[in-house]
Amino acid sequence: MGSEDPSLFTMGMWSIGVGALGAAALALFLANTDVFLPKSQKAALEYLEDTDLKTLEKEPRTFKAKELWEKNGAVIMAVRRPGCFLCREEAMDLSLLKPKLDELGVPLYAVVKEQLSTEVEDFQPYFKGEIFLDEKKKFYGPQRRKMMLLGFVRLGVWRNFFRAWDRGISGNLEGEGFILGGVFVVGSGRQGILLEHREKEFGDKVNVDSVLEAARKIKPQTLASEEK
Repeated sequence: MGSEDPSLFTMGMWSIGVGALGAAALALFLANTDVFLPKSQKAALEYLEDTDLKTLEKEPRTFKAKELWEKNGAVIMAVRRPGCFLCREEAMDLSLLKPKLDELGVPLYAVVKEQLSTEVEDFQPYFKGEIFLDEKKKFYGPQRRKMMLLGFVRLGVWRNFFRAWDRGISGNLEGEGFILGGVFVVGSGRQGILLEHREKEFGDKVNVDSVLEAARKIKPQTLASEEK
């Protein structure tokens, strides 16, 4: 048998290497597009208003979510994870709106999907509103969206990381953090959902100007009844 030409082996390995690099580059490119992002489904008012929420007191009270917005509407943050520094950043930004929301008579609330140790208590300094427990995670549906390891190869996520770090915000790794959250502005009575922001990746914050604009459209129930 004749000896094989080593150059052929070298060329073969080089071709495999180039192919692998090309595949990796393509995967990285696609990971940073919307192709693999979880698809969202808009929540109907009827879906949200029937949600059972619990207060976080020692003796919790269970009530229907529509109580939150029935009279004056509401701005509601569905927190992905209270210990997440990106969620804390968004909570801070929403809390900066509270003086203007108070002028409008619109309350600011948040819901969490679990209550672990002091996680909600530690989140409270970042959020200037009442917080409730949504055990069935309805504010994270109707089609729950998850971001897993894909999030850590997205350039947008890393930009969000550096933005929050630059603001000096810290956090921890406690609790479930893959089910994505969002922000809702809900009108009073049957006015409906005026704004629905679904987090598409870690740290995808709502535009606070859009929140305020939607809040200004809320008609308090007493005013709405007078105009009929």
